[in-house]
Amino acid sequence: MPKHIVIVVDSIDIDDSSGSKANVALIKSLIKLGYKVSVYHYTRKQIEIEKATCQVIKEKNNNLLYVLSRLQRVFQRTFKINLAKYLEPLFGFSFTFFNDVNSIKAELEKIDISKVNLILTLSKAASFRPHYAVNKSPKFHDKWMAYIHDPYPFSCYPKPYDWKEPGSKIKEQFFLDISSNAKYSAFPSLLLKEFMGETFKNFKKTGIIIPHQIIDIDLKGHKAQSYFDSNKFNVLHAGSLLKQRNPEGLIKGFQLFLDKNIKAKEHTKLILLGSADYHKKMIENYSKKLPQLHIDLSHISFKDVYWLQNHVSVNVILEADSEISPFLPGKFPHCVSANKPIFHLGPKNSETFRLLGGNYLHHSSIDDVNNIAYCIGQLYNLWLKNGDKLELNRQDLEYYISADYLEKVLLKVI
Repeated sequence: MPKHIVIVVDSIDIDDSSGSKANVALIKSLIKLGYKVSVYHYTRKQIEIEKATCQVIKEKNNNLLYVLSRLQRVFQRTFKINLAKYLEPLFGFSFTFFNDVNSIKAELEKIDISKVNLILTLSKAASFRPHYAVNKSPKFHDKWMAYIHDPYPFSCYPKPYDWKEPGSKIKEQFFLDISSNAKYSAFPSLLLKEFMGETFKNFKKTGIIIPHQIIDIDLKGHKAQSYFDSNKFNVLHAGSLLKQRNPEGLIKGFQLFLDKNIKAKEHTKLILLGSADYHKKMIENYSKKLPQLHIDLSHISFKDVYWLQNHVSVNVILEADSEISPFLPGKFPHCVSANKPIFHLGPKNSETFRLLGGNYLHHSSIDDVNNIAYCIGQLYNLWLKNGDKLELNRQDLEYYISADYLEKVLLKVI
């Protein structure tokens, strides 16, 4: 009889965020390992995952919290006043959050916990609704694994991300409760476990590392985007460029590389894909004078991005300029499985650099323009010699993000 894992998750729509891609990849790995998997998700639309039982959780709309949440939205749209600044210091979260949590909790109450071996809560971005719902249900605590994908709350983030959001003290107490009540905690990153364990000590005792998984996507027959030329040296950064992830150093370094390698201008392209609200004007200004820079700052389907990651010459992972970057980027396993060299831009004290290894050559801080130009030049010379055979060739990392390694980790707790 296979062990039964119940997964409670915000979303399983792989096109809505990197967090949802990571969630689905983990679910598919659990199925691959032969577990019986039941998924309770709050995606707000019916989505099925092969060989899993998927239950979409419906929002409760016949209660006071629902009415208050809608009134708050109407008030904010009408008067352009953000009520969260006044309400969340009192309650910690929004009326919508509490109604969502109650909707999730009501559905979970139907579960017969005696027939479950593990209840795993997953989330995305800054939302931990599944965790809050299970935390309010003590009957699950002895079989609960709380997966912490990012630091929380924002007051616990490393610089330059950290800031005191409304209700931060209440949010910190919520996470203190999770660290006490969940029998197990899981993190995609060793550095993240250690980082969060400094504030919430119990995570050091209960924490295990479950890295983001490779996701299986069928790319057969998928056509190249019109702007992609496989005969060129293509350098790709795919993913949201948050305020703290400034790509200007990368662009300047790329420009300097071209200035020093005139012939490369004919067959080299830097591709930036994904939203970049804080940097949009700057990126667009560079693209006007740098024909080798291709940008698309709109929403792009994951399948299109994943195809490109598998066919470009180099994939870029760009992190913030900080002393520590404990995050494991959601695209890390995609870049590893693509088997193309990874150009890492970020601090050496980061999970990405830890996994790539202290002697990894294709690394720079995000604003060292000269070194960025040098690294691109080194990769370009390798491409001239190897062409489309330019590879990352890291079987150790492929194993680390595989279902086989996941099974080894889970055998310790199930």
